[in-house]
Amino acid sequence: MTKQFLVMSFLLIPLLNYGQENSNIFSSGEPHFKAFWNYHYDFTENTTQTSAFELSRVYLGYKYSFNESVSAKITYDIGKNSAGSSHTAFLKIAQLDWKVNSNFKLSMGMIGGKMFKDQEKIWGYRYLYKTLQDEYKFGSSADLGVNAEIKLSDKLTSNVFIVNGEGYKNVQDEDGNQRFGTNLIYKLNKNITTKFYYDTHAVVDSKAINNIGVFAGYKSDKFRFGAEYNEMQNGETYKNAAEDHNLTGLSFYGSYLLNEKFEVFVRYDKLTSNQVDGSDTNWNFENDGGLTMVGIEYKAVKGVKFSLNSRNFNYKDSNITDSSLVYLNAEFKL
Repeated sequence: MTKQFLVMSFLLIPLLNYGQENSNIFSSGEPHFKAFWNYHYDFTENTTQTSAFELSRVYLGYKYSFNESVSAKITYDIGKNSAGSSHTAFLKIAQLDWKVNSNFKLSMGMIGGKMFKDQEKIWGYRYLYKTLQDEYKFGSSADLGVNAEIKLSDKLTSNVFIVNGEGYKNVQDEDGNQRFGTNLIYKLNKNITTKFYYDTHAVVDSKAINNIGVFAGYKSDKFRFGAEYNEMQNGETYKNAAEDHNLTGLSFYGSYLLNEKFEVFVRYDKLTSNQVDGSDTNWNFENDGGLTMVGIEYKAVKGVKFSLNSRNFNYKDSNITDSSLVYLNAEFKL
């Protein structure tokens, strides 16, 4: 309890100094939605379902600003999930943001995670494929808790957070241990961003699940490039502890803007697990391997995008047939 009390005190102390810096009162709100649609064809040998149309995700929400300092947003995530029907609605975001001053912002509730937000901005194609940490369950995109965003200098920003640790689709587990974490984001200049991330989640009857990540990204008017290395220790996923089971992931991605309508991109992921004592193979051997994506995006109008892309996954296990798929994806949003 002492650890939790110290973290909560650190997050809340700046509120005591909250003054009248933002005195102009205003209020405004707006709805928002986003939908991910695709058609894909599977060229993998001996595949059962060769093609399908999918509505893989829909986000519905509302944002509201109470004044210049305090705002809130609510977002529902409707997708193909293992719980309930083929499309189930989950409350993903129910977040209150308080900009205490120009250097400190506090967020509480069901908040958006900071683990891979910066990577998503450089990758730029969330409607096609998640970033590595999200796709392979190194962490969740949202969770119940509190986050402090601290501007340490013009170039350096930090986030310090405490969350339940189970993600937005699950309630707090019985042991009541939270996930603590931080990241440091350093902007070398207007084009280059670097990031270090760390979190830890104590688990009963096992070592703590730890996440370590480093990222560097470049963005200009024409070109984007990102590279990241991630390691998860003592877990098969961020919420499934497994002592001495480690997972590492490398991801490289880049895009080039041909003109105002067309953009081309490429991505490569590599996922590797370790060999646990007493085993002849890596614990995640059936899923270890490398993903290659190549594609082109077309921006039809503001808020509407299409992409034709190929995805190939080469398994480390030679007994598993490498997968090969072609996708036509679309995103439309308000």
